[in-house]
Amino acid sequence: MDVGMMMVFASYGWENCPDERVWEEEIRLARIAADSGFDCLWSAEHHFNDYSFVPDNLALMMHLSALCPNIDIGTAAVILPWHDPLRVAENAAVLDLVSKGRLRFGMGRGLARREFEAFRMSMNESRARFDEAAPMIVKALRTGFMEGDGPFYKQPRIEIRPRPKYSFDGRIYAVASSEDSIDSAARLGAHQVMFADRPWEMRAPMIEKGRALHRQYHGTEPPRVMLTEFCVCGPNAATIEDEARRYQGKFVESNFYHYEFLGEHFKSVKGYDSYQQKADLARKSGGGIEGAVTGFMQAASWGTPDKILRGLEARLEELRNEQRSNHLPPGYDGRCRTILADEAEARAALQPEISAKTTEHMRDGLPRARAAQHGRRPRPRVVPIHRHLLHARDRLRAAARPLEHRRPGPQLFRHPALHRPS
Repeated sequence: MDVGMMMVFASYGWENCPDERVWEEEIRLARIAADSGFDCLWSAEHHFNDYSFVPDNLALMMHLSALCPNIDIGTAAVILPWHDPLRVAENAAVLDLVSKGRLRFGMGRGLARREFEAFRMSMNESRARFDEAAPMIVKALRTGFMEGDGPFYKQPRIEIRPRPKYSFDGRIYAVASSEDSIDSAARLGAHQVMFADRPWEMRAPMIEKGRALHRQYHGTEPPRVMLTEFCVCGPNAATIEDEARRYQGKFVESNFYHYEFLGEHFKSVKGYDSYQQKADLARKSGGGIEGAVTGFMQAASWGTPDKILRGLEARLEELRNEQRSNHLPPGYDGRCRTILADEAEARAALQPEISAKTTEHMRDGLPRARAAQHGRRPRPRVVPIHRHLLHARDRLRAAARPLEHRRPGPQLFRHPALHRPS
């Protein structure tokens, strides 16, 4: 199981907050995450307003790869229609080389009309551009050569320099929030990336469809899905709901503003039917933004540590079919439930100790054998020292280990069972 942190780079709802401060704070949080045992730092690509402003997430990750050498880095995602595929492949190859194979490369097609208009591009072309560019980039990262002869990208065969050194098997991701995006991700053989914008039980049929399509296209078991949740955690059950509604509410408000979900323009744009359905539901509910916030909180994670732990248990149960198709060992579900229950009890018993003490840290070195496969020195990792948290992490990862389909080659990355940013 991998646990990562998505960096948002947003200032929506903040008074008198300069962009420089937003970036300083996000990078500070990235360093904390790297020193706290997270497996990967992620960043989206967005432009032009305070919903989020990371116009070049590959450049950002270049900086973080040097600043945080003990953690993987990922893009969720690079929006392909806005870029030349050759330049994307070159930049990804450079980043992966200098980070010694730590890049998890994610792609998307984009959603915000205001961003497409600023780039003087039609949203109607987004799917076709993505489906043409993505295979070119993936092939280039795997072979070291790019070529294409499609309607958008006439690319003569050319070698990528520096040459990709590390295998990208298991490190390709694609945002899959709509029906046709699921099909595209399956064709690429990529991890599906899904965001918590609706209850996860609504996602289960789409996950299974993506898995079936992967088997159809490739004849192999699909990689694990990356689930991106929004989490607000606090010790006080009486106040945490108000806090979650405040912070998650601001995000939903900025999301609806940025993507214009209360409008009707998705009806006239090819390939965005699912987003129009979301917009229609928001209007028909009569609750407007407030109703959307309520729905979002049903899908997101918030509450005390124990409540969020119970939510994780429920998530595992909701996705049991997807897990079992990955050849789960007998009794896996039961073991997870036992682990979660045990650690909830331990957490409650140690709460006074946690509140009274300053968190200490310890070094958890990467096994030398795995580090050698990566072509780099064993990397130290800083994780919280509290016994119950370490125990929960280690036991859950041990239970998930049979799910990890490792491939031969220089890069042996764990496939994420859950991706839970905080």
